[in-house]
Amino acid sequence: MNEQMNAISIEIWNKKYRYQGNSEIAQDKTIEDTWRRVASSIAAREGEKKKWETKFLDILTDFKFMPGGRIIANAGTNRSAATMFNCYVMNKIPDSIDGIFDTVKDSALTQKQGGGVGFDFSTLRPGGSLITGCEAESSGPLSFMQVLDSTCRTIMSAGQRRGAQMGVMRCDHPDIKKFITAKREKGRLQMFNLSVAITDKFINAVKDKQKWDLIFGGKVYDTMPAIDLWDLIMKSTYDFAEPGFILIDKINQMNNLYYSEDICATNPCGEQPLPPYGACLLGSVNLTKFVKAPFTQKASIDFSEIERVTKIAVRMLDNVIDMSKYPLPQQKKEAQNKRRMGIGITGLADMFIFLGVRYGSPQSVQIAEKVMQTITYAAYESSIVIGQEKEVFPFFDAEKYSSGKFISTLPQELRNDIKKFGLRNSHLTSIAPTGTISLLASNVSSGLEPVFAFSYTRKIRQSHENDVLEVEVADYAFDKYREFIDNPNLKTSELPEYFVSTDQITATEHLDIQAILQKYIDSSISKTINIPGDYPFEDFKDIYMQAYDKGLKGCTTFRPSEHITGVLVKDEKEPPKQDMPINLGKRPTQLEGTTYKIKTPLSEDALYVTINDVIQGGYRHPYELFINTKNLQHFSWIVAMSRMISAVFRHEHDPSFMVEELKSIYDPNGGYFSNGEYIPSLAADIGRIIETHLIKIGIIEDKSAKTALQKTVAPATNGTHNQNGPGQFMICPQCKTLKLISQENCLKCLSCGYSKCS
Repeated sequence: MNEQMNAISIEIWNKKYRYQGNSEIAQDKTIEDTWRRVASSIAAREGEKKKWETKFLDILTDFKFMPGGRIIANAGTNRSAATMFNCYVMNKIPDSIDGIFDTVKDSALTQKQGGGVGFDFSTLRPGGSLITGCEAESSGPLSFMQVLDSTCRTIMSAGQRRGAQMGVMRCDHPDIKKFITAKREKGRLQMFNLSVAITDKFINAVKDKQKWDLIFGGKVYDTMPAIDLWDLIMKSTYDFAEPGFILIDKINQMNNLYYSEDICATNPCGEQPLPPYGACLLGSVNLTKFVKAPFTQKASIDFSEIERVTKIAVRMLDNVIDMSKYPLPQQKKEAQNKRRMGIGITGLADMFIFLGVRYGSPQSVQIAEKVMQTITYAAYESSIVIGQEKEVFPFFDAEKYSSGKFISTLPQELRNDIKKFGLRNSHLTSIAPTGTISLLASNVSSGLEPVFAFSYTRKIRQSHENDVLEVEVADYAFDKYREFIDNPNLKTSELPEYFVSTDQITATEHLDIQAILQKYIDSSISKTINIPGDYPFEDFKDIYMQAYDKGLKGCTTFRPSEHITGVLVKDEKEPPKQDMPINLGKRPTQLEGTTYKIKTPLSEDALYVTINDVIQGGYRHPYELFINTKNLQHFSWIVAMSRMISAVFRHEHDPSFMVEELKSIYDPNGGYFSNGEYIPSLAADIGRIIETHLIKIGIIEDKSAKTALQKTVAPATNGTHNQNGPGQFMICPQCKTLKLISQENCLKCLSCGYSKCS
């Protein structure tokens, strides 16, 4: 095993990337086997296979270049139903039932292969619009978003990879206010990230305090002050962390293919604005590998090595375009016509630490610019060379492409070569989330983000499923610094001032880093600006105007709030609630319990749900569940559900995860109302009963108790080092520990590895 790999790296490799499948193909026994498998399979596309296999292997083995996770997992295997592309945007949704459900089918096929998808819902008529020919009213885009949400949840439950979706709506759509507030309803659209497509016209209307028309099909449905809509977007983002903000006109103005496509949406994390059926694959240059003499006054960056690695990486990803599987033929055609890729960075914050430079400082901005400039120029040089050797991408138009706004920012020599020779790939750079591949590389700082926590613990499941080992996960630069000063017990409070975490960086400093990198990125960037809970709303709104003025293509913030359903933020000084010390073995002869009545229009006979509890050491824990009814139509289903839920009660310290799983089940024949609340299915009603009981016995906090919830919101620390980072952890929906963070436009857990986006 590679000596650079620590316990967390090995776990990630085993769990995500190690091939242990069909015996006809050699299984990965070490990480070196994985790299050889990847390099060999990608080099098979070259005439000089051995030469390029050696070069590809060279940039992989030391983690200098990290291909997207789908590539590492699938290249050189016999997984015929897995794509190596991370990013997709679906077709332009036709405003018809047939067209909508064709999109549902296409998205399901894409997600089945592991692709994250984006949708533009602006093409669907608003709710209440007359449907010609059937004398009915349209239910509107949000109703169809719910269908896609349920589909994504179903695909997620059937496969190894969680579904990820981006929903986009233009700021002038008549249903935009409903879209902005859609996720405030508990459990709704949980498989979506939401973003509003902001136009230059709207920004100008906000700045000039003008009226704003909401239009569809040339008809004005409503008119309102632009500032009111802006405030609704900002207040929702401030309180609920959604919707995001994509500057759609800026995206299209700077698009290299402005002459042949119109972009309306992005992939789920926002780093890839794509046309209908657009597809893009990803890879990241690990900047920690290019610093010479770290932590010394002689520390410097090897820019020539960055350039060399980038040029090889372009060829590597270009080959993957031709070897990947595609969920849909339209996606394959789109990918091969334009040959998009997104080469980005990871380890930026750790690189700054190696250099003794504070993240967000003017010096760090200058360094970030030089690094990204080097990568971008090298990528375009490489693509020109490959285009001469193989072919230029089919949609290349010398005059139009070389006149594009982004291409016009490149050095004149590069522009001349592009116009003269063409190039292999329409787009080359993007900064995407790198959570798991950064962990694979010994936990380098993720993407362009600051370090969230310099040290934390993570649970690693051992060979026996109930055997869990807690290990320290140290930031790569922090770990190397401890080695450098020969002090393995160094505390984070003893670190030099340039070791800064997210909470010590201002919103403007975040924006400055993102803006300077965006200058050299032809696609976009996935980033989260973490905001403390007590940040003033008026200052918060200004972040987004600054993002527009600084030339960004999008902006995402996260502020911990009592309004975010299912997300609690706790002060690190408050000790976490301990697991109940239970041993749920042989059933006691007598148990206490509660019986709940469910009366539904589905049957004349009521259902009675009994939950019995075991009491140990003063703690109460559910032990078993019984469902009784006179209606024996679904007897086998009821018995199966009772036994399954009872088994979960007896084997899980915290069985509350079942609540949302059951409550998210939708009956295709429709649900019903109970006590004024819409219940989507009988299974969801049982989930509601379990939730009620878990609240009653204290396993789930009663979220209706607002004052109790508000006390859990903790402001960020100011300028102090912190063993757990900024103290704004959330409760992970998977492992229930206080280790969930928002980073790179995605929620991820530092303890169990849960990620909403992967």
